[in-house]
Amino acid sequence: MPDTGLKTMDRRPLMEAVVQYKLDTVAQSLVAEGKGILAADESTGTIKKRFDAIKLESSEESRRAYRDLLFTTADVETYISGVILYDETIRQSASDRTPFTQILSKKGIVPGIKVDQGAKNLAGFPGEKVTEGLDGLREQLKQYRDLGARFTKWRAVITIGEGIPSRTCIHANAHALARFAALSQEAGLVPIVEPEVLMDGDHDIQRCAEVTEATLQAVFTGLHAHGVVLEGSLLKPNMIISGKACREQASASEVAEATVRSLMRSVPSAVPGIVFLSGGQTPEQATENLNEMNAMGRHPWELSFSYGRALQEPVIRTWMGKPANVPAAQQSFYHRAKCNGAARSGTYTRELEAEAA
Repeated sequence: MPDTGLKTMDRRPLMEAVVQYKLDTVAQSLVAEGKGILAADESTGTIKKRFDAIKLESSEESRRAYRDLLFTTADVETYISGVILYDETIRQSASDRTPFTQILSKKGIVPGIKVDQGAKNLAGFPGEKVTEGLDGLREQLKQYRDLGARFTKWRAVITIGEGIPSRTCIHANAHALARFAALSQEAGLVPIVEPEVLMDGDHDIQRCAEVTEATLQAVFTGLHAHGVVLEGSLLKPNMIISGKACREQASASEVAEATVRSLMRSVPSAVPGIVFLSGGQTPEQATENLNEMNAMGRHPWELSFSYGRALQEPVIRTWMGKPANVPAAQQSFYHRAKCNGAARSGTYTRELEAEAA
């Protein structure tokens, strides 16, 4: 047999990091029974759009006050296991000067951090994106761990359109996700890998399934190639749903069946949990679809949530930037968390939704 120069991958360094930092235990805690993750990692530009909708100036103080509202909600730890923070937020404190990471940790909520620098145009491939942020990431991860983070998140976006996605786009993003995940585990942080197939477009549910399966299979090939220990990681994918402009919108039961089928084809059972993004669904749709999946019975992985807008949209509308509205806004947040907590076991009902009234 000729010597090709190729060496067998040595997984020991990342395995040792997983054991040292108990990353498998952290990952399991994030998908604990009845709980899910709050994605509060909106960039400054994104949260400005949310605040513009309620005619509130987006300043460092208004953003801090809003996150303070979310993180200090009484008993929300019953349904929220972790929070994904933004670079600004992980450095901020509550009104009593207690760092947000300490407030969350005292509640038993695991602090995490978004580490990518956003999706940028993929050179040579019009209409497609690749996520940037790998340069200097090793050093940043060390700093985030010192600030209290225990997990990370990196988002890639895949667009469905005429002639796209290309193989190049899928594999470029899968490679970046794998490198991010390996660096995170090396730093003692659980990586949440987020390959999002966007719901923009007029594609049907079958086309969404085809692209999602191709994307997930490329991602897990990349994770394996980089020695990532799956037991110390989580997956944050889109659900299999119809495009926004599709004439025939799939029902919740159709979404659940298609999503579980695609995951069974693509995701190894070593992954402790799958924490879905809401991806433009209404809060009620995101909860109902998750509920339908869990009502199907047990799966190889925990099926949970990592929602941003689907948890926060009613909260912002209730708050309106007014201190007097904080108690009502916190009640709104608690209610949405409770509904999604119920969806974790397939016990969410319309009657539970009506409790908010």
